[in-house]
Amino acid sequence: MTPPDDARELVGEYVTGLQHTRVHRSAHGGFVWWHRPGALRPGPLAAPAATAVPDLSGLPGAALLVTPVPFGDGLLHRARGAVSAVTWLADPRPGARQLAAHALAAAGRSLRALHGTPLPPGLPPGPPEALRRMRAWADGADGLLPGAARLREETLAAWGSARMERVRAWWEEAVAPPVPSLIHGGASLGALIPPLHRGRTALLTGEDLAAASPALDLGWLLGDLAELAWSAGRYGAPGPSGAPAGASDTPGPSDIPGGPDLRQVLLAGYGLGGSGGLDGLGGLGGPDGPDGPDGPDPAAVARAAVLRVVTHMQDFASYCDWSDELHDYIAFTAELIDEEGRRAVPGGTS
Repeated sequence: MTPPDDARELVGEYVTGLQHTRVHRSAHGGFVWWHRPGALRPGPLAAPAATAVPDLSGLPGAALLVTPVPFGDGLLHRARGAVSAVTWLADPRPGARQLAAHALAAAGRSLRALHGTPLPPGLPPGPPEALRRMRAWADGADGLLPGAARLREETLAAWGSARMERVRAWWEEAVAPPVPSLIHGGASLGALIPPLHRGRTALLTGEDLAAASPALDLGWLLGDLAELAWSAGRYGAPGPSGAPAGASDTPGPSDIPGGPDLRQVLLAGYGLGGSGGLDGLGGLGGPDGPDGPDGPDPAAVARAAVLRVVTHMQDFASYCDWSDELHDYIAFTAELIDEEGRRAVPGGTS
């Protein structure tokens, strides 16, 4: 398919069965992120109207919530960077971790603003697509792709039914809270694009916009960081290559020496200063309930981080080649479930 008119040289390409991503330099400055369905994904990509997403250009220090425009069977985002935050975290050059930290702080500010935005009319019903896939996998639904079916069989044998039931219960808690908020739905490190030179950080937004618990958005990024830290400690290098979300959801090292605790950076950007751990988390969780004015319940955030890692694991098995490292992921996710995701939050136990 012919690239968009302003696309110049190709600077990055990432292909899985779920999504095909091409990153082009733009003739107008910056970069074009072109997402198309992968060979195993039925139907085109779709996104809600851009008017459903708040304009944060006037909010200092916040990442821009960059919405896509339809192009063929895919979507185009435009950003000032060519690689995502997770790529910068794998970069050993001085300053790379600081750049990623800056992007995480900006993402925290943006997510807090997004969660305070009234639910727009016409929002597609139900949870984000990734969570629908994960629930179908957990339920053993008909039509699972071969890799997902194999993963479920081996996971259930290792986890036992009790852990699978806990994951289902956490899923229900996250997607159907008493008072849902507008959430990003796919706020991963792979969707967070720091600027290459000047400009604002971009958080690619739109495909997964939903009404659910705000704990999901924080848990998605904290789950990414927990997975990266585990992958680096276990392998000393990135885990399975070729992320299901395309550009850079691939596991990789985050325990780069020096610099701030990236979990704290994200939460401080969200407005949750301090490092009180799961029981305090700098004020996370207010007196008005799990999604009160002080932010989501900290335990719900930690459990959402578990949902993120499980979702990534099953997407990899579904849309990328099977890897024996998935056995390590099964064991890792069992540990996360048993500790209710505590390692994903500052002060949590591992």
